[in-house]
Amino acid sequence: MAAELFIGLMSGTSLDGVDGVLADLAEGGIAVRAHAAAPFPAALRAELLALNRPQGSDELHRAALAGNGLARVYAEVVRTLLAHACQEPTQVVAIGAHGQTVRHRPGEFDGTGYTLQLNNPALLAELTGIDVVADFRTRDLAAGGQGAPLVPAFHAALFGRPDDTVAVLNLGGIANLSVLPPALRADGRAVLGFDCGPANALMDHWCQRHRAEPFDAGGTWAAGGRVHPGLLARLLAEPYFARHAPKSTGRDLFHPEWLAAALAQEAPLAPQDVQATLAELTAESAARAVREAASAASTLVVCGGGALNAHLMARLAALLPGVAVLSSDARGLPPQQVEATAFAWLARRTVRREPGNLASVTGARGARVLGAIYPA
Repeated sequence: MAAELFIGLMSGTSLDGVDGVLADLAEGGIAVRAHAAAPFPAALRAELLALNRPQGSDELHRAALAGNGLARVYAEVVRTLLAHACQEPTQVVAIGAHGQTVRHRPGEFDGTGYTLQLNNPALLAELTGIDVVADFRTRDLAAGGQGAPLVPAFHAALFGRPDDTVAVLNLGGIANLSVLPPALRADGRAVLGFDCGPANALMDHWCQRHRAEPFDAGGTWAAGGRVHPGLLARLLAEPYFARHAPKSTGRDLFHPEWLAAALAQEAPLAPQDVQATLAELTAESAARAVREAASAASTLVVCGGGALNAHLMARLAALLPGVAVLSSDARGLPPQQVEATAFAWLARRTVRREPGNLASVTGARGARVLGAIYPA
């Protein structure tokens, strides 16, 4: 069987850099041939983070230049992938390039709202000599959907089981849950999915602020702190957690100022105890989502950078007795490769003019072909 190679590139809300995969998707299979990652240059990361909030001047100019910078990091990852796999650009069908989300406000303001992923896919096509598929989310918004999450369809293809309900939790900057009913289920129950709340975004922010480290490796700092019940309750009182799906969120809501407002209503707390509380917020909000939306699931497959946080994984297991909490490694794909592979898979669907969204997840009026193609 001839290979059908696609590249997927993902830079998520954790803002730690770019993950890329080269995947063979022939006949609908999913086989990763190579994985590469590149951190953001410090100045680009700072600018992307700043552009998440309405601050500073000349945002359009800065956003355009940040998109150029992102495309250059993407191109670096593509070159590394091709070298590792000993492939030429002409052997790759297309690149699926997600872009960097800096604003996500679906359904707001005028009934449609917007979602904004900075990118320069034309520059990426020019730098790599490969067709690029980008701007995946806006077509779903135009059809009345949230534009997110888009990974549940891929999760179903990769992790679904014919006779068992499986829940998949992606722990990036934001946490999102996919609920995959048995494929053989007679009632045709649909795949579900939604954003649960914050994952690494707030924990990383707090660790960077108080320890000058990019993240809490393994969750060891949080594990040594004490959860503050009052702060946890205040954070969990955020109305987003009680909203029904379809729903999606991002740094537009769960940002440092949101945390600071809650902390201002508490007596001063030790930074390590705040970190422990933020980890518990992620675990508790995700566990509640599993209990409410995936009560039939006996397995929770965890992917994203948060799957490498041993403390967070232990807390999920403790909060979900009777549910096997597994890293996606145990189901064939390492945690930090899952989302990039999803956008390679979505790019294939775009090239084949096949729908990439699930209306049962996003709330769109129906299935839509996602994205725009930038020929090399």
